[in-house]
Amino acid sequence: MESVLPYVLAIVPTVGVGTLFYFVIKSILEGDRRERLAQAQWEAQHDRRASTARQSASAAPGTPDAADTADTADTAGSPSSPSAP
Repeated sequence: MESVLPYVLAIVPTVGVGTLFYFVIKSILEGDRRERLAQAQWEAQHDRRASTARQSASAAPGTPDAADTADTADTAGSPSSPSAP
């Protein structure tokens, strides 16, 4: 037993560091997986809201689209605009 004990004690730090490394990498990978899942859920929710907004905008006749509103807002204050005084 006396001849094996120094060898076992020499391996213990390596096994300990290896175990610590395993748990650190495992937690990083699990965190990344959870973050990707949360990002995908957020994007899906955002896409649903955007498609709902587009459908409601196209369902209401006579209302300007967001692009038309943005074009009007960009040119409303310019001096070349026909409505400028």
